[in-house]
Amino acid sequence: MNSNIRGSIVAIVTPMHMDGSLDLPALNKLLEWHIESATSAVVVVGTTGESATLTNDEHCNLVEHCVKQVNGRIPVIAGTGSNNTSEALYFTQAAKDNGADAALLVTPYYNRPSQEGLYQHFKVIAEAVDIPQILYNVPGRTACDLALETVDRLADLENIVGIKDATGDMARGIELIEKVGDRLAVYCGEDAITLPLILAGASGTISVTANIAPVLMAEMCSFALAGDKAAAQAVDDKLALLHQNLFLEANPVPVKWALQQMGMLQSGIRLPLVELDAQYHVKVSEALMAAGISLSEAA
Repeated sequence: MNSNIRGSIVAIVTPMHMDGSLDLPALNKLLEWHIESATSAVVVVGTTGESATLTNDEHCNLVEHCVKQVNGRIPVIAGTGSNNTSEALYFTQAAKDNGADAALLVTPYYNRPSQEGLYQHFKVIAEAVDIPQILYNVPGRTACDLALETVDRLADLENIVGIKDATGDMARGIELIEKVGDRLAVYCGEDAITLPLILAGASGTISVTANIAPVLMAEMCSFALAGDKAAAQAVDDKLALLHQNLFLEANPVPVKWALQQMGMLQSGIRLPLVELDAQYHVKVSEALMAAGISLSEAA
């Protein structure tokens, strides 16, 4: 059971007011923009959506809200992972109940389980909740690495349909595709290597950059999936600085600041994250301009 979602999938930010409360009208505006821009799917309440500082109610309500706003026009993937298996089960079941098309489950962070513990964690959720599930391996954030051998075992489970590989290791991504690509959709989780990984057989990307340049990301992925390397490279060259400079501070700090400059949302982020440090404003602005986004037209 392989995922049929391909192309540019945006890991969407969660817009907030300056006091940290949710800004749902701004979220609606972003969702409509992505649908119009040919984004293939949206991941809500993932890392970029500040899931770590949302309450359980906010988490579930945001999934429900996105499903209703999108109304079947593109797939909605809910971030439902946790380092607590019971909580991950709860979020995954809630995502299914709220109409999400799939769930994205990050490896359990902080408590550093063994590979057998990881296998059992994902197996319990896959067998308990009948919704397509995408594994998410991002060891740079979680201090937990999902080994290829464990992914190979998990690929045989009915509801596990894909994996987001955010190791940033191109060789490892290719090895993953070779090992499980016939059973799982492999999604790039590192914007800078999306193009070569799709050309190597990945199904698409779960992208931060797509928050800022959805049309260009959709075009680049479409060209790459069609095997048109030259056309894809020409688009990706415009995005190269965004791929780099949107990570000058912890995601989603730079991407939220960039969206503010574009007039897409207010200044709002939750502690312990704070606004982008002024020393990075010029570099993020340069990346926006390199992608053809004029700051003089912002807002």
